[in-house]
Amino acid sequence: MRGEDMRGEDMRGVYPILVTPFDQDFQIDEGSLRNLVEFNLNAGVHGLGIALGSEIFKLTEAERDTLTRIVVDQVDGRVPVVVNSGAAGTELAVAYSRAAEHNGANALMVMPPAFMPVGPDEVREYFRTISAAVSLPIFIQDTPAAPVSAPLARQLAQECEWVRYIKVESPPLTAKVADMVGNAGDELVVFGGAGGNYFIEEMRRGSVGTMPFCTQPNAFVGVWDLVQAGDEASAQELFNRTILPVNRLAGQGAGLFYHVHKEILQRRGIIADATVRGPAPGVDAAIARELTHLIERLYPT
Repeated sequence: MRGEDMRGEDMRGVYPILVTPFDQDFQIDEGSLRNLVEFNLNAGVHGLGIALGSEIFKLTEAERDTLTRIVVDQVDGRVPVVVNSGAAGTELAVAYSRAAEHNGANALMVMPPAFMPVGPDEVREYFRTISAAVSLPIFIQDTPAAPVSAPLARQLAQECEWVRYIKVESPPLTAKVADMVGNAGDELVVFGGAGGNYFIEEMRRGSVGTMPFCTQPNAFVGVWDLVQAGDEASAQELFNRTILPVNRLAGQGAGLFYHVHKEILQRRGIIADATVRGPAPGVDAAIARELTHLIERLYPT
């Protein structure tokens, strides 16, 4: 097996990345976090993730441990929990990976180092070292900042015991998914990402899952279920009506998506506060109005 879910099967489906709820003092709000986990589980998601969308890069090591333990405890074995453990240095990534495993993660997601330029040989050594240090399935995280080609991904899967999945997020997304499935799909299970913007198109090209934000789990699970049932027309209608407007608004500025998704969750009563840790871009008056109108349309009280 290349890495299994709770049923002994390859992980697949909708794996939302949880935001980290903070209170107004910028501390982790445990009650809101547990509520957010339940909100997603009640929607029927197939897994959950703690990653860049969780502002994990703004957390202390102690906070990373706390966040993972709370999520794992609340999930209580109902779905797999994937934790991002990549870092700018190999030893730091190993430490994060071992900590995530110790805290109960079911899988890891690792982005190649992006702060300093590295070549394929260094990326291979980085993943080999992490894989040798843990006993959990590893997702390669392919991003615009640290893209991973299909030949390199295939090589990583062949050389590293625990590298069994890849989350494709570097452009052109749909072409990259098709390339990854065609040239590495026998070695790796392919997921999409990047907010689920091309969820349906990625599935057409062989992706078997996505890792979107955690704001609209019902919609994403609905799209997944409709596509699996062969009703792509209804899936597209649901996507266009619910997911697309949020992604378009959240994509209007770098880092704006944190504010948009937390604001939606707060106004829906899922989390208590929409605080985003700095540095973070502000929300201008026009976007604030658009967000209010969108929430009123999609989630009328």
